[in-house]
Amino acid sequence: MALKISLKPGEKIVVNGAVIVNGDRRSTLILQNKASLLREKDILLAEDVDTPVKHVYFPIMLMYMDDKGFNKYHEQFVLRMTELLSVIEEPGAKALCVAISKDVMDGEYYKALLKCKKMFEYEGERLNYVP
Repeated sequence: MALKISLKPGEKIVVNGAVIVNGDRRSTLILQNKASLLREKDILLAEDVDTPVKHVYFPIMLMYMDDKGFNKYHEQFVLRMTELLSVIEEPGAKALCVAISKDVMDGEYYKALLKCKKMFEYEGERLNYVP
Protein backbone atom coordinates (compact mmCIF):
# COMPACT_ATOMS: atom_id res chain seq x y z
CA MET A 1 0.00 0.00 0.00
CA ALA A 2 1.43 3.38 -1.02
CA LEU A 3 1.88 6.28 1.40
CA LYS A 4 0.94 9.72 0.11
CA ILE A 5 2.64 12.68 1.82
CA SER A 6 1.84 16.34 1.22
CA LEU A 7 4.69 18.72 1.99
CA LYS A 8 4.53 22.43 2.71
CA PRO A 9 7.04 24.74 1.02
CA GLY A 10 10.45 24.25 2.65
CA GLU A 11 9.26 21.35 4.82
CA LYS A 12 11.83 18.65 5.61
CA ILE A 13 11.33 14.92 5.91
CA VAL A 14 13.74 12.10 6.57
CA VAL A 15 13.31 8.93 4.52
CA ASN A 16 15.54 6.01 5.45
CA GLY A 17 18.08 8.44 6.88
CA ALA A 18 18.13 10.80 3.88
CA VAL A 19 17.02 14.39 4.58
CA ILE A 20 14.70 15.68 1.86
CA VAL A 21 13.76 19.37 1.68
CA ASN A 22 10.72 20.43 -0.30
CA GLY A 23 11.10 23.32 -2.73
CA ASP A 24 9.22 26.61 -2.70
CA ARG A 25 5.81 25.10 -3.56
CA ARG A 26 3.49 22.61 -1.94
CA SER A 27 4.13 19.13 -3.30
CA THR A 28 3.05 15.55 -2.86
CA LEU A 29 5.24 12.47 -2.63
CA ILE A 30 4.06 8.92 -2.93
CA LEU A 31 6.16 6.20 -1.33
CA GLN A 32 5.41 2.90 -3.03
CA ASN A 33 7.32 0.61 -0.68
CA LYS A 34 8.09 0.34 3.01
CA ALA A 35 10.37 3.10 4.31
CA SER A 36 11.23 4.74 7.61
CA LEU A 37 9.86 8.26 7.36
CA LEU A 38 9.73 11.15 9.83
CA ARG A 39 8.38 14.63 9.24
CA GLU A 40 10.39 17.60 10.47
CA LYS A 41 7.96 18.12 13.38
CA ASP A 42 8.63 14.56 14.61
CA ILE A 43 12.42 14.84 14.59
CA LEU A 44 14.07 15.48 17.94
CA LEU A 45 17.62 16.79 17.90
CA ALA A 46 20.10 15.57 20.54
CA GLU A 47 20.51 19.07 21.97
CA ASP A 48 16.73 19.25 22.56
CA VAL A 49 16.61 16.11 24.73
CA ASP A 50 15.97 17.81 28.06
CA THR A 51 13.13 15.93 29.77
CA PRO A 52 12.58 12.31 30.88
CA VAL A 53 10.06 11.53 28.11
CA LYS A 54 12.35 13.05 25.47
CA HIS A 55 15.08 10.73 26.79
CA VAL A 56 12.71 7.84 25.96
CA TYR A 57 11.57 9.27 22.59
CA PHE A 58 15.07 9.92 21.26
CA PRO A 59 16.42 6.33 21.23
CA ILE A 60 13.14 5.06 19.76
CA MET A 61 13.48 7.61 16.97
CA LEU A 62 17.06 6.45 16.37
CA MET A 63 16.04 2.76 16.33
CA TYR A 64 13.42 3.67 13.73
CA MET A 65 15.81 5.63 11.53
CA ASP A 66 19.11 3.75 12.00
CA ASP A 67 18.87 -0.01 12.36
CA LYS A 68 22.68 -0.37 12.35
CA GLY A 69 22.90 1.20 15.81
CA PHE A 70 19.92 -0.75 17.14
CA ASN A 71 21.67 -2.42 20.10
CA LYS A 72 23.08 0.84 21.46
CA TYR A 73 19.77 2.68 21.02
CA HIS A 74 17.78 -0.19 22.51
CA GLU A 75 19.98 -0.20 25.63
CA GLN A 76 19.43 3.55 26.01
CA PHE A 77 15.67 3.06 25.59
CA VAL A 78 15.51 0.31 28.24
CA LEU A 79 17.51 2.40 30.71
CA ARG A 80 15.44 5.55 30.17
CA MET A 81 12.08 3.75 30.19
CA THR A 82 13.05 1.97 33.44
CA GLU A 83 13.96 5.33 34.99
CA LEU A 84 10.70 6.88 33.79
CA LEU A 85 8.54 4.03 35.08
CA SER A 86 10.21 4.25 38.48
CA VAL A 87 8.92 7.80 39.03
CA ILE A 88 5.48 7.69 37.39
CA GLU A 89 2.60 7.00 39.73
CA GLU A 90 -0.46 7.74 37.57
CA PRO A 91 -1.92 4.43 36.24
CA GLY A 92 -2.83 5.82 32.81
CA ALA A 93 0.69 7.11 32.23
CA LYS A 94 2.19 3.80 33.39
CA ALA A 95 -0.10 1.93 30.99
CA LEU A 96 1.02 4.21 28.16
CA CYS A 97 4.67 3.48 29.03
CA VAL A 98 3.94 -0.25 28.92
CA ALA A 99 2.24 0.20 25.52
CA ILE A 100 5.28 2.11 24.23
CA SER A 101 7.56 -0.69 25.43
CA LYS A 102 5.38 -3.29 23.73
CA ASP A 103 5.50 -1.38 20.45
CA VAL A 104 9.30 -1.22 20.69
CA MET A 105 9.48 -4.97 21.40
CA ASP A 106 7.26 -5.58 18.37
CA GLY A 107 9.41 -3.36 16.13
CA GLU A 108 6.58 -0.83 15.76
CA TYR A 109 8.78 2.20 16.36
CA TYR A 110 6.56 4.77 14.66
CA LYS A 111 3.60 3.70 16.80
CA ALA A 112 5.82 3.97 19.89
CA LEU A 113 6.83 7.51 18.86
CA LEU A 114 3.18 8.53 18.52
CA LYS A 115 2.46 7.22 22.00
CA CYS A 116 5.52 9.06 23.36
CA LYS A 117 4.09 12.27 21.97
CA LYS A 118 1.01 11.68 24.14
CA MET A 119 3.37 11.40 27.12
CA PHE A 120 4.78 14.88 26.32
CA GLU A 121 1.43 16.36 27.40
CA TYR A 122 1.42 14.37 30.65
CA GLU A 123 5.01 15.40 31.33
CA GLY A 124 4.28 19.04 30.52
CA GLU A 125 1.51 19.11 33.11
CA ARG A 126 3.80 17.57 35.75
CA LEU A 127 6.83 19.74 35.00
CA ASN A 128 4.70 22.85 34.43
CA TYR A 129 5.81 23.65 30.90
CA VAL A 130 4.39 23.51 27.37
CA PRO A 131 6.33 21.16 25.02
